[in-house]
Formats: sequence, structure tokens, C-alpha cells
Amino acid sequence: MLNITTKTFKELTIEELYAILQLRSEIFVVEQNCVYQDIDYKDQNALHVMGLKDDKLVAYTRLFKPNDYFEYASIGRVLVRDSARHLKYGHHIMKASITAIRVHYNETKIKISAQTYLKHFYNSLEFREIGEEYLEDGIPHIAMLKD
Repeated sequence: MLNITTKTFKELTIEELYAILQLRSEIFVVEQNCVYQDIDYKDQNALHVMGLKDDKLVAYTRLFKPNDYFEYASIGRVLVRDSARHLKYGHHIMKASITAIRVHYNETKIKISAQTYLKHFYNSLEFREIGEEYLEDGIPHIAMLKD
């Protein structure tokens, strides 16, 4: 079972922050071979949803209230460690993130910028595509909205 914790930036321990930044770099920079600036000074305004298995970070998202990133609440930096993807932790961390937005921000409308190859995954969580596909850091993305 995945142990999920939600914290503000200031509530994160140094070890938790290091684990988050390491895993984001491992997946978004190294695995996806995408050179981009992950540390963007937006983490300070985000809620951080961490999924731990045996005290090791294996899934993560960051959340924003409306108008901090998009006009609606948003979920970003969605990831699951490669070795744990077969365990469906992506669904667990996304459902926890949707709940956290409702609890912390009292919002149900959520916008994401999804990597296009994952749109069916997000469709299964009731997100729908809006607009046209676009490139973000050289990777095809699509805006998606959950009402």
C-alpha cells in the first residue's frame, strides 16, 4: 500500500525535499532526456503530495491553487518511479491529489498540462482534452481539464 502525505514547502524536511528533487530529475531530466530548469521557484507556493512505499519516495505531484499556475487549480510534476509503475501508483497519487485540491483549496475544477502519450491515463481520471497539442520543453503536451 502507498502511504500518501501532503505538505506545504515549509513543512518539507530537507531529506524530503532532496528526495523530491532527485526523483524529479531522475524522471524528467534523465529518463526523458529533457534538459530543462526543474527548480523554478514555484515549489514554495505548491502543496507537495508524496507517495511512499517502505519509506522511499515512489510517487509525487505538486498542486497549485487557482491563479498560482493556471486560472484553475492544477496538478503538475506527476511522476512514479520506473520500478513502481506496474503497481498503478499513478492512479493512487492522482486520486489523492484531486482529493487534496478539494480539501485544501475547496476546488473541483482542475487543469493540467499532460504529456500527450498519457492522455488516456488522465481520461480514466475524468480529465478531458482542451485545445490543441503543443510542445513543452520539446515534449508533446495537451491541456486537460477536470470539472
